[in-house]
Amino acid sequence: MARQYFDSKLKIFALNSNRPLAEKIAKTVGVPLGKTSVDRFSDGEIRINIEESIRGDNIFIIQSTSAPVNDNLMELLIMVDALRRASAGTINLVIPYYGYARQDRKARSREPITAKLVANMIQKDGVDRVVTLDLHAAQIQGFFDIPVDHLMGAPLLADHFINEGFGSDDVVVSPDHGGVSRARALAEFLKAPIAIIDKRRPKANVAEIMNIIGDVAGKRCLMIDDMIDTAGTITLGAQALIDAGAKEVYACCTHPVLSGPAIERIKKSPIKQLVVTDTIQLPAEKQIEKIQQVSVGPLIGDAIKRINENKPVSPLFNNRFRGDND
Repeated sequence: MARQYFDSKLKIFALNSNRPLAEKIAKTVGVPLGKTSVDRFSDGEIRINIEESIRGDNIFIIQSTSAPVNDNLMELLIMVDALRRASAGTINLVIPYYGYARQDRKARSREPITAKLVANMIQKDGVDRVVTLDLHAAQIQGFFDIPVDHLMGAPLLADHFINEGFGSDDVVVSPDHGGVSRARALAEFLKAPIAIIDKRRPKANVAEIMNIIGDVAGKRCLMIDDMIDTAGTITLGAQALIDAGAKEVYACCTHPVLSGPAIERIKKSPIKQLVVTDTIQLPAEKQIEKIQQVSVGPLIGDAIKRINENKPVSPLFNNRFRGDND
């Protein structure tokens, strides 16, 4: 049972993206969710009303900018404006999944940098702090000129797999070169070796050729990524591991975007189990037998308590999370 914690100056509000997660966070902190209504004008414009006094309070808003991304982002910005005009003491955004993060640099001519654009919008709106989890690119922290607490999903995922018996006899696999640091973090918790999938397209519209860097033959493999969107990379990688002699393939990620053909691809893939967190709420049609969720509610709740009490958040970054630890 969560330790009861109450501060009259701390209030938590939930918008529409992931209310079940917000309820878990509020339960961990020990405060009720604030009273607010979010509806629409007849033309689709978002209308928000805060139904209690928040003057001088420390406010935490829970909102992932997941699909529908634009609606959820606008809800967030409008809520911040309402809080600022109602004389909130501090405004802290808890964005478990930070959308528009995949364009964090100009990879081609005439491309936008949407991760920076969204950061600018948030700051201009009057936000004091951002709490988020497993940004798609770590440098997005630097796009903000306000404090950003960047929590990690690896400790939670590590707890799950250690409880399932994973350890030094298994192999943690990065599905590409960009995810090596993430794989290494999980591997350190499991005390396991890592492998890397090296992929390339010989030409346009030709299937990727995959080479495995590391020994996976006869091993149980655990692939990790920050997000899974259409599941193309993770399912192709799983098949490549099986082709290289892997005994079984499991997968995990922090953000289950799972758009388009993702669910069908996962069903047909050799992945035995996909473990995800609840940073994004999964509708019923995506809750298939192969997918298991672990909650980030206790982790984020503990972070909120630490921030409100001016305690360091750093113990939550790299240690296996056990909740209510100092």
